[in-house]
Amino acid sequence: MLFLFDCDGVLVDSEIIAAEVDAKLFTELGVPLTAEDIVRRYAGLTLRKIIEMIEKDTGRQMPEDLFERHRTILEERLARDLKAVAGLDDILHQLDGGRCICSNSSSARMRLTLGKTNLYDAFAPHIYSAIEVGDRQPKPSPNVFLHAAEQFGAPPRECIVIEDSLFGVAAARDAGMRVIGFTGGAHTWPGHADVLTEAGAETVIKRFADLPRVADALMEWDGMPK
Repeated sequence: MLFLFDCDGVLVDSEIIAAEVDAKLFTELGVPLTAEDIVRRYAGLTLRKIIEMIEKDTGRQMPEDLFERHRTILEERLARDLKAVAGLDDILHQLDGGRCICSNSSSARMRLTLGKTNLYDAFAPHIYSAIEVGDRQPKPSPNVFLHAAEQFGAPPRECIVIEDSLFGVAAARDAGMRVIGFTGGAHTWPGHADVLTEAGAETVIKRFADLPRVADALMEWDGMPK
């Protein structure tokens, strides 16, 4: 069994911070959005994809310096405010199989976030950025999940993905993997679990303490060996 963890919103509580930064910048540029709007519509997507969608929806062109402004502000916030999602350390030793991280974030960003939360060494060197591996396509492409499975020699149906976004769930399902939705991050909202289920998550958990038991049950339900 191979466990593939998303990073932002699953391991590190960064989605709410990123949503606050996004909302502030887009509102200043004449596209009024709240952090809740960002989370509900765009959680799990790259900034480039979010900008593409907003430009298409509004007919407004975002300035060329937006990426650099966003990077500077977000990294300052992450360095100051970021925390790990609670409970992971308590169950890592209980997971029967390999583990890795599959994220839309860059390797540089994950070095920052995982280093800040003391999680980097728990997964290194198996930390994969979708925009840097395979065909470099971010989620909702299954690219990063398929790449990780290949590195471990793991059949997709023996992989369990833990995801907090509908785009990540969709990517994992397209990769032919089992998916557990996760709603333990600070950005979760009423109806979050339903969104993940509708996207294809087989079940949803809100605390890591439930992961070992649920993962074993998933494998048993499908008649696959642990």
